[in-house]
Amino acid sequence: MASDMFLIAGLGNTGARYAKNRHNIGFMVADELAGRIGGTFKAASAQRCMLLEGRLGIGGPRVALIKPTTLMNRVGGAVSSVSKYFGIPATNVIAIHDEIELGFDTTQPRLGGSEAGHNGLRDITKALGTRQYWRIRVGVGRPPGRQQVADYVLSDFSAQERRTLPITLSDAADEVEKLIVTL
Repeated sequence: MASDMFLIAGLGNTGARYAKNRHNIGFMVADELAGRIGGTFKAASAQRCMLLEGRLGIGGPRVALIKPTTLMNRVGGAVSSVSKYFGIPATNVIAIHDEIELGFDTTQPRLGGSEAGHNGLRDITKALGTRQYWRIRVGVGRPPGRQQVADYVLSDFSAQERRTLPITLSDAADEVEKLIVTL
């Protein structure tokens, strides 16, 4: 096993209509990490994702940073495929995702546990055969009033949220780097 390598999966939906949705915050954090690595994503069709291999920091750990090219509910195949290709154990997999149970601008690492209704995490758990992988939960807050959760996460950030979003993305990327250094 290549336990010195990490798989970082930014979760989201592909396509321009989803690009600025709350549900795509994982893709946004992945883009922030790609900037830190200093590379660009390349199509990895067999793995159903955009992939960037590199190191986080000078002499830092090797990473396979991905953005699955499937819809959110089908990301598990891409995560599992890349994990197997590089020999990365589930405990070195980090999924970055939106979390409605955390307030906007809050990030929280977590190993294992429930998928809390997140279909992307549910698909990853099924594909990996375990819940024992890391998640970086990025808070997007709860829907206002009686708005349905699906409608809320598939809507764009508010103007006020967009003003502080770059800080949130940077903080979430920092959480990924801190986590990798401690593992």
